[in-house]
Amino acid sequence: MGKTIAMFNQKGGVGKTTTGVNLCCALHSLGKKVLIVDVDPQGHSSSGMGVDKNNTSPNVYDVIINGVDARKAIVKTRYGDVLSSNKALFGAGIELVGVADREFILKKALEPLKPEYDFVFIDCPALLELLTLNALCAADSVLIPVQCEYLALEGLSDLMTSIRMIRRGLNPEIEIEGIVLTMYDGRTNLSLQVATEVKRYFKTAVFKTAIPRNVRLSEAPSHGKPVIAYDRASRGAQAYMELAEELLKKNA
Repeated sequence: MGKTIAMFNQKGGVGKTTTGVNLCCALHSLGKKVLIVDVDPQGHSSSGMGVDKNNTSPNVYDVIINGVDARKAIVKTRYGDVLSSNKALFGAGIELVGVADREFILKKALEPLKPEYDFVFIDCPALLELLTLNALCAADSVLIPVQCEYLALEGLSDLMTSIRMIRRGLNPEIEIEGIVLTMYDGRTNLSLQVATEVKRYFKTAVFKTAIPRNVRLSEAPSHGKPVIAYDRASRGAQAYMELAEELLKKNA
């Protein structure tokens, strides 16, 4: 039975999508069966995996709103499998308001797929809204990317409050998979201070691998590739390979 991991942080721009896409590709390259489910209407995970998000049908919207079998919406790529999304998903939260058990629609849709994959990653929107709730109810654990800047620390307490709320009311089994430090620059005092504070608060939940600031990481999405496929020798690619191996070791 595969493990479903939600990529979540209520602060945008922290590397959720980058981490999801590159972990998916790294694990795929290590021989694992991996699926990334894009429930962000921006569809950045989809395009980052090389999927033409605007010309893919059915997609996550059809699965969530129209009850399409998730298997029929899966796109197979060289980097792993994708359940893609696009801007059609922007209205899904409103369409779900009157639906019974609306927080569990994605969970029910993904449940039959779990035996077929080693890992299922869900890329969440930054806002704690109905699509995000669906992702967190479907997940076994949450992987939290934290950007190495001061404001990231301020948002962590709110994030943990949200996860406690999910645990109390909707998904009592959800765990913290780990904290990933992103955009890390060991030459700056700020990165070092943020890393120290996060480790002090979360202790062993923080992955040893930190993701560095890296130009190749920024360039790769514009080429429709994970950085591991774009430039495997780059520092960013090497860091995500190390993170994937650390994740596998943790789940051995």
